[in-house]
Amino acid sequence: MANSASSISTTTQRFRCFDPTNSYAATPDHPRRFSTTSNSTPRYYYNNNSKGTMGISANSEPKIITGDTGYVLEDVPHLSDYIPHLPTYPNPLQDNPSYSVVKQYFVNVDDSVAQTIVVQKDSPRGTHFRRAGPRQKVYFEPDDVRACIVTCGGLCPGLNTVIREIVCGLYHMYGVHRILGIEGGYRGFYARNTIPLTPKVVNDIHKRGGTILGTSRGGHDTSKIVDSIQDRGINQVYILGGDGTQKGASVIFEECRRRGLKVAVAGIPKTIDNDIPVIDKSFGFDTAVEEAQRAINAAHVEAESIENGIGVVKLMGRYSGFIAMYATLASRDVDCCLIPESPFYLEGAGGLFEYIEKRLKENGHMVIVIAEGAGQELLAESMLAMNHQDASGNKLLQDSGLWLSQKIKDHFSKLNKMSINLKYIDPTYMIRAIPSNASDNVYCTLLAHSVVHGAMAGYTGFTVGSVNGRHAYIPFHRVTERQNKVVITDRMWARLLSSTNQPSFLDPKEVAKNKGEETEIHLANGENHLEETASATPKE
Repeated sequence: MANSASSISTTTQRFRCFDPTNSYAATPDHPRRFSTTSNSTPRYYYNNNSKGTMGISANSEPKIITGDTGYVLEDVPHLSDYIPHLPTYPNPLQDNPSYSVVKQYFVNVDDSVAQTIVVQKDSPRGTHFRRAGPRQKVYFEPDDVRACIVTCGGLCPGLNTVIREIVCGLYHMYGVHRILGIEGGYRGFYARNTIPLTPKVVNDIHKRGGTILGTSRGGHDTSKIVDSIQDRGINQVYILGGDGTQKGASVIFEECRRRGLKVAVAGIPKTIDNDIPVIDKSFGFDTAVEEAQRAINAAHVEAESIENGIGVVKLMGRYSGFIAMYATLASRDVDCCLIPESPFYLEGAGGLFEYIEKRLKENGHMVIVIAEGAGQELLAESMLAMNHQDASGNKLLQDSGLWLSQKIKDHFSKLNKMSINLKYIDPTYMIRAIPSNASDNVYCTLLAHSVVHGAMAGYTGFTVGSVNGRHAYIPFHRVTERQNKVVITDRMWARLLSSTNQPSFLDPKEVAKNKGEETEIHLANGENHLEETASATPKE
């Protein structure tokens, strides 16, 4: 631990933007007007060497600002929190011809975005996040910026669009011309693979799927990565990836802060499953749902074209069934949707087999959508696989779609009273490998511009996302502390059950139990917030 070294002494100090008694002057972005509770005060560790380098504990406490009527701001770190007397510069946007028509160039320093927007008259104001957008003062001279972009984890529609817009945003809005692409995920930092990125290089990449930088899972060696950042003189790091990648980004930020480096570390959450909490949705999700329709439509055509036809479609959704749920609701051709959050059983009264028989007798065909993580507990062979993980730490799952298809075939072959024709479609890698659609392209642009504004303003250790239709800067720990999941006692899931007419596969007592537990979580954390924000257009 840091405080075990003899050359390091421990002291407690508030963030300088909190404490009106500190010795640092307030900045336009950090006025000294808020108070903080004592239990939210971070603990610093100072390295008293001759160079005056400041270190901090590996796991710093959240930065909390409180106000009247229950107002809580979960703020993000700032470079000036651990590097005193940083100079500021006028924001180049005020001289940018493209922004000359904008009435208000800059976001108000006190603007914040509420996590919960449905409240009662006596409700406290609740948790807020710092609003994203350009600030009046920036903490980097454009000529001094050396930025890098890295993509990690699985593919997702929109990755190239985000890369393009970060590059073009830095170049055209702030005049930053030195931008590197790190090849092959986190490993690329210490493998020394880089691509110089300019607007010309990235001009057409949004029309392609995948990522021009390449990606990988694992390979996170914090010391080597930060050494590489330091050696290359990089002072802005943009990291695109899922919850595992964002955890890695958080560790990189902590190490940069421990070394006292003026390096802004910023993330853009990426997950096709839409299982990142707090944010309205992740980029690429709309494209994934739209592309899933093609597979569902194909399954429906196959099923209705033959007697007792069954179309089974497996969609992505390791732990969260959002793609399957929204694709089912959008299609209206699906008779049964199976997701990880909603347990089901095959045999007996009220089971899946009974429902399939009933549906075939009524309609002569049916379509089943299953998320990849659904029914894993029913796969006896999966007990061994549950203990294995990929390089990102994700559990290796059995193919639930193939398993379910075979179970259905076996069941009806034993009955000898009804022959079926089953077609199985797995569009998994087709869905995630396509370019983003128009809606996601716009969303990716706003995310990229927001993260650039934040890094130039000196914020670090944050990720960006849309919260109730407004873009905000969110501390890393808030998007990695849990996974967003479908709440099966929520109205959106009820709408799906009403659309498909499938049974809930739940015991009434279990429903009552889940309803009590999940309602409390829903009210506290605002889960299933896609229902409230699906039609909202994100704004900066």
